[in-house]
Amino acid sequence: MFDSASPGGSTPPEPPPRTGGRAVPPSPPWEQATLDLLTRGTLEVEGRLVDASNATLYCTIKTGRPDPRPEISPKINRAKETKNPKNARRQQATIACVYKPIAGERPLWDFPAGTLAGREVAAYAVSRAAGWDVVPPTVMRDGPFGPGMCQLWIDYDTGVDLIALARRTDHAGLRDMAVFDAVVNNADRKIGHLLPVPGGHLYGCDHGVCFAEDYKLRTVLWQWRGKGLPRRSVEALRRLNAELTGGSLGAELSGLLAASEIDATRIRVETLLKHRVHPYPPEDWPAVPWPPI
Repeated sequence: MFDSASPGGSTPPEPPPRTGGRAVPPSPPWEQATLDLLTRGTLEVEGRLVDASNATLYCTIKTGRPDPRPEISPKINRAKETKNPKNARRQQATIACVYKPIAGERPLWDFPAGTLAGREVAAYAVSRAAGWDVVPPTVMRDGPFGPGMCQLWIDYDTGVDLIALARRTDHAGLRDMAVFDAVVNNADRKIGHLLPVPGGHLYGCDHGVCFAEDYKLRTVLWQWRGKGLPRRSVEALRRLNAELTGGSLGAELSGLLAASEIDATRIRVETLLKHRVHPYPPEDWPAVPWPPI
C-alpha cells in the first residue's frame, strides 16, 4: 500500500500557524454558529436531489440574530434590514443545507445498514481535527423524516473547470483532500464531489462510504501516488494522530463508527506518518469510482 519515494508537494496557500505545529485551532465563530443552526434550527424541506443514490433533501433554516455580529457563514443569505426601529438591531438570516435521513439510505453489501449518515459526520470531525477543513460543517440531528446527517450547502464556483481541477498537481487544497481521503479510506471520491468556492478554498461532499476496515480507497486523485507527503500534510497527520490517541476525537467518533473502524483509521494515520508517502491504488479493488464524474 505504501512505498518509499522522493518527497514532493506544493505549498501555497499555507494554513495559519498553529502552536507547536500540532495544536488544533478553535473553530471560527461562523462555523460554530453554523453548527448550532444545523443542530437546532427548524428544517424546511425545499426539494430533493433526484440524482443522489440515497434520499438527499435540500433544506433551509431561518433564524433572526442580534446585529452587529460576525458572519455566521460565507453561505448565509441575509434579508434587508427592517426599517422598524424596534427591530432595527435584528436581521433575518437563511442557510441552505443538505439533510440525509438514515431511513432513506439504500442497503450496501460492504457497509452496515443505517451507518452512512454517521460516516458523513465522522468525516467532518476528522477533517476539522486535522485542520484540513475540506468537509463542510456537518451534524447528526433529528429531522422531518427521522435522524440523519445535516450538512451546510456549498454553492461551488461554477467558473471552475472541475475536470481540470481534479487533474492538477499544484493545488494545495486538492492535495490535502487526497491525504484526507487516504485517512478516511474514501471509496467514492468523484470529480463531482469537489466543491471549489470563490477565494480558492476547496470542500468535498458525499462521504457516506468511508471508514471501511479493508482498504477501499477509490478516487480520481491518484496524481500523487507514491510521492512524498508535503510538510503541511505531515503536520496535519500529527495533529490528527494526537487527537485520536490522546484527544477527544476518539470519543467523538465512538458514537459514529465501530471501534474496529476507529482502530483502522488510527492505523492508517500511523502508516502514513511512518512512510510519509501518498498511497498506491489497491490491487484487488477498482481504483476509480464509476462514473468518475
